[in-house]
Amino acid sequence: MNTDVHDRPLPLEGVTVLDLGQIYQGPYAGFLLAMAGARVIKVEPLIGEGLRVRGPSLAMAMINSGKESVSIDLKHPDGLALFHRMAANADVTLMNYAPGVPERLGIGFDTLFELNPRIIVAHASGFGVRDLDGSLTDMAIPAMDITVQAHTGSMAITGNEGDPPMKAGATFIDFLGGTHLYGAIATALYERERTGMGRSVEISMADAAYFTNATAMNQWHKTGTTLRTGNRHAGLSLAPYNVYECTDGHIALITAANRHWRSVLEAMGRDDLIDDDRFRDLAIRATNMEEVDELIESWTRTRPKDEVAAAFQRAHVPAAAVRIIDEVVRDDRQHERKALQWIDHPELGEVPLPHSPIRWHGSDLLELETSPLLGEHNEAVFTELGGLTSSEIDALATAGVTTPKPLF
Repeated sequence: MNTDVHDRPLPLEGVTVLDLGQIYQGPYAGFLLAMAGARVIKVEPLIGEGLRVRGPSLAMAMINSGKESVSIDLKHPDGLALFHRMAANADVTLMNYAPGVPERLGIGFDTLFELNPRIIVAHASGFGVRDLDGSLTDMAIPAMDITVQAHTGSMAITGNEGDPPMKAGATFIDFLGGTHLYGAIATALYERERTGMGRSVEISMADAAYFTNATAMNQWHKTGTTLRTGNRHAGLSLAPYNVYECTDGHIALITAANRHWRSVLEAMGRDDLIDDDRFRDLAIRATNMEEVDELIESWTRTRPKDEVAAAFQRAHVPAAAVRIIDEVVRDDRQHERKALQWIDHPELGEVPLPHSPIRWHGSDLLELETSPLLGEHNEAVFTELGGLTSSEIDALATAGVTTPKPLF
C-alpha cells in the first residue's frame, strides 16, 4: 500500500457526537474525535461551559478546535426535549459530570438508549463510575485534576522529602481521563458496527491515574514504602537520573543501561572513567549517586543546554533540554509537521494550537479551525439534527431556552 497517497477519509467521518464536556477532560475527548473526522457539536449551557465562563483563553481554543457550538438550557422542558431530538439522530453523547447528574438532568443512558438504541453514551467522572450492577459508587463527588492527584497518590510522591505534598505542574489527570474516554468511545463504536447496538461506557480519572504510579508501586512492593526523590529516580536505583544545570538552563538525563553510561562518558570526553570501580554498573552507580551527579554537572554547567542535549542524543543517550513554554510553542519542527499551527483566533489573536497526536496514514490532517463562539451554530444544528423549523427555532430563542448569555 502506498501510504503517501492521502485520499482516504478520516476513520470517524459520518459520526455525529454531542459533546457536553466541561473544562478539559470531556472536551479533550471531543477534540480527538473531531480530529479523527467526527462531527462534534459542543452542547453548552446558556452562559457557556465551565472553561468558557472564565473568559477567552488559549486553553479553550486548544481543545475545542473543529467543533460546532449550540447553547441549550437543559433544565427547561423545551430545552431537554430539543436535546432528546438531537440525541435521537446522533451516534455519541459524551459528558464528564459527577455521577448521577446525567440522570437527574434527564440525559442518562436509559433515557437516551430508549430514544436511540444505537447511541453510545460516554461518561467520565473523577473518582468513581457506575458499578456493573448499575448502582452508583460512594465516590460520586465533584473532582478536579488536583484533587484526583491527591486521592491517587501522585501528589504524595512528587517533590522532595520533607517538603509538603506537591501537585504536578501539568494537568495530566484531566487529559489522561480524556484520552481514556476517547478510547472507550472508539471501542464502543467498533462494537456497534458488529452488533448494531449502542452502549453505555464510563471511565474514572482516578482509575486511569492508578497506572501512572507504576514505579512508585514497584518501590512500595519491594520495601513497603515510597520515596520522594525530586528529579531523581523514584526508587533511587538509577544514576545518573536527574536534571543538571547548564549555562542557560538545565537538561534531563537518564542512563537506564550500562551502555548509556559508557556513551555519557565518551560524550564528555571522560573515557578514563569507564573502568572506574565507583561507576562500573547500575547498582554501584546508584550507591555513589552524589559523585555521579557532581561528575555530570561539572561538565554540563559549562555548556549551553541545547549543546549538551545534542551531544548526549548523538551518543544515543536519553537526554533532553528542559524547555520553557515559549520554546515549546515556537518549535519549528513541530510547526513543519503541523503538530503545532499558528491560527488567527477572533478573540485571542494569533495563537499556537496543537493538533491531535494521532496520525491516520493515508488521510490528510484536518485543518485546525478556531474554537466556536457560544451558540454559533444554533440554527444550523437545530435544523439539521433537531428537525426544527425556523419559526420553532425563533420561538425557543425568544423564550430564553437557547439564547446565549455569555458572561464575557
